[in-house]
Amino acid sequence: MKIITRTIWVLSFVSLFTDVASEMLYPIMPIYLKSINFSIVLIGILEGVAEAVAGLSKGYFGKLSDNTGRRLPFVRWGYLLSALSKPMMALFTFPAWIFGARTIDRLGKGLRTGARDAMLSDESTPATKGQVFGFHRSMDTFGAVVGPLSALVFLYFYPGQYKTLFYIAFVPGIVAITLTFLLKDKNPTPKENIVTTRFTDFLKYWQNGPTAYKKLVAGLLLFTLFNSSDVFLLLKIKEAGNSDLVCILIYVSYNLVYALASYPIGIIADKVGLKKMFIIGLLLFTGVYLGMALTSNLYVFFGIFAVYGMYAAATEGIAKAWISNVTDKKDTATAIGTYSSFQSIGTMVASSLAGFIWFKFGASVTFIATAIVTGLVVVYFMGMKAERK
Repeated sequence: MKIITRTIWVLSFVSLFTDVASEMLYPIMPIYLKSINFSIVLIGILEGVAEAVAGLSKGYFGKLSDNTGRRLPFVRWGYLLSALSKPMMALFTFPAWIFGARTIDRLGKGLRTGARDAMLSDESTPATKGQVFGFHRSMDTFGAVVGPLSALVFLYFYPGQYKTLFYIAFVPGIVAITLTFLLKDKNPTPKENIVTTRFTDFLKYWQNGPTAYKKLVAGLLLFTLFNSSDVFLLLKIKEAGNSDLVCILIYVSYNLVYALASYPIGIIADKVGLKKMFIIGLLLFTGVYLGMALTSNLYVFFGIFAVYGMYAAATEGIAKAWISNVTDKKDTATAIGTYSSFQSIGTMVASSLAGFIWFKFGASVTFIATAIVTGLVVVYFMGMKAERK
């Protein structure tokens, strides 16, 4: 049986080109916002609002996708909104406009996430979920390698031309949208059978969903509450006396390892079990944070971020594959969307908590505390039955 189908290939290339566009702007976003007179506080509020919009919308649109039986409209419109937000960020510099553009970008992510992952799940079997989600994650993350490198090359020849970079980022976004026209929906629900979907309906899934789903997501969210933004890892590297260029190169090396490892790790996960692979990923994460607490050596940082890429490959796609294996097929978008909503909110809390601990007690305490809690999460998952639906 063909495991990586045409639909999986197309979705993977759509994600790759979208990530090229987004990650092209990731390293320069704070610099650009400062150049148009955004304060640090305003930047923080902007990112907080944008992530909240993305988080809350993932659950709702996931539920709406399941109720309508449609995937493609959510995928296409989601990628379209994200693409349109790129030139919008450069068109005007009014704070309200920038807030609107950034919110549209995150709304696009919320719109497409559950439906896209449900399409991936529909193209796989319980025995191939790790491989399918790993392949998609690998292709997606290659965009996070190509994007920042493209931005570095452009800014080397055209320093300070940030607005032009936003317009250039629109091009891979358009390529991604064009590719979505190669996709087709499978068996949409007849209009007369479509159930009305309220914004908070996805929360009911947490109450009424399978016990295995609740146990799994509870563990994932406990981990999320202490898994702060990668910005803190990069900040530690910067505080050790390294340049911005070094920080970006380390970030790119992490994404390269992540991209290269995701697919083979997905194949291995299908053989040894998603639960075992996820636990291995958490153990790698624990080692990374202990290492970050104890070192300031540049070469060690590169090694730690290579391990960090292995952790990401062993957890990101694997978590979604695991969720899709313990839920009914008709609820896949709702299940993943609900988890993604809670995850986004948890990440906001984690970053705020990490910032507070860092301010009060320093970087080492922040990283050690995260490692200890991750160890407890490992114990939790080791005691959980690896159920497959």
